[in-house]
Amino acid sequence: MATKSKKMGVVGLTILVAVNMMGSGIIMLPASLAETGSISILSWLVTIAGAMCIAYTFAKCGAFCKRSGGMSAYAAEAHGKSSFFIASYTYYVCLVISCVAIAVSAAGYLAPFLPWIKTSPIHTFLTVIAILVLTMVANFKGPKITERISSVTIWGIIIPVAGLAIIGWFWFDPALFAASWNPHDMSTGGAISSGISLTLWAFLGVESAGANSDAVENPERNVPLACLFGTGFAAIVYIASTSVIQGIIPNDQLVTSDAPFGLVFSMMFTPMVGKIVTALAVIACIGSLLGWQFTNAQVSKAAADDRLFPAIFSKISKDDAPIAGMLIMLALELLLACMTISPNLLKQFNTLLNLAVFINMVPYVLSMTGLQVMLRKNHVSKSQYYISSTVGTAAVIYSIYGVYACGVDAVFGGSIITLVGYIFYGFLAGRDTDLSMKKQLN
Repeated sequence: MATKSKKMGVVGLTILVAVNMMGSGIIMLPASLAETGSISILSWLVTIAGAMCIAYTFAKCGAFCKRSGGMSAYAAEAHGKSSFFIASYTYYVCLVISCVAIAVSAAGYLAPFLPWIKTSPIHTFLTVIAILVLTMVANFKGPKITERISSVTIWGIIIPVAGLAIIGWFWFDPALFAASWNPHDMSTGGAISSGISLTLWAFLGVESAGANSDAVENPERNVPLACLFGTGFAAIVYIASTSVIQGIIPNDQLVTSDAPFGLVFSMMFTPMVGKIVTALAVIACIGSLLGWQFTNAQVSKAAADDRLFPAIFSKISKDDAPIAGMLIMLALELLLACMTISPNLLKQFNTLLNLAVFINMVPYVLSMTGLQVMLRKNHVSKSQYYISSTVGTAAVIYSIYGVYACGVDAVFGGSIITLVGYIFYGFLAGRDTDLSMKKQLN
């Protein structure tokens, strides 16, 4: 166990949380949000409040839950073994969808260097497939290689996005921002809802914020604070960068861009600078994809180790890589890429984004509703119980609102995917019943 002097304080953990959250999910959002208009800043404000409630709730769950398994373990506290499986299953599916969405983002940013990519939907599809295959194969060498690559490449998106949030205001035109406020004359409530799933996408991963409590000084106080500060910092960068870009690029150009951050830096400086930023974004996408694919392989391996996924997911190579599980995941990613193929990269990205957000809200709601049980088990003070319960309930309500904002198609498809999971669980539950009966007979 780390000594107190070696443990992280609130500042160190805040930085870690913010960096972990600010991945490649942001790089296509300016173009997606341009469809709603600069009124989408209101969606950011609502999402910031919701994301901070979610971050606080997960921090509390991480501090009080005595079992391993993350969100799945939190869900099981209130809902039992079946919810442990469903939370693991839906999180796994969400990461599969997210990986394809990141690959689509990478293809969009790669197009300026290889125009062939956008000459036909088949070329776009083949590019997405190539990115998924190459990054998955790179993971075969195990966690050390993946960690080293991801820790460097993540800065390829953090630097341009954070840089734009700081220096972009020198090019910001308030009149251009105002002109793009509400291009489709939507109601205020409708405009906020149309941007909620998009802005929520940028905060997916906040559930991992409380995973480092063992390495933190005074975790009961510092983990929730770091989660709130880290989420708040990421939120400021997100809202600043996406707002400033809407005051630099005309809305009709932004809404059709497959590489919005590359485009804005081209307009601010030179096309060469734009190409450098675009190249950095491609590198960041590749690194992010490496990390998420390996993370999902580990999620399925952990579930298999607990006999909740088929045993093939737990087999590892000499490099500690669950290659069999990775190949199954790759097959699912390729199938999903086929099902969502579109002539428009941005349309394909938005379809995947809405589906991923809805699927991810299932384990969110299941796990955060477990906080009530954990608070009572740990006999917290009355004031702490009321504060945590109030914030946790707000987080769940916001997550349900996020489901509503995903739209009919995402909810319909996501509901079917979730229900299919119960078929798998039925077989697992039947197997466990046989095992328990055999033990009783012996």
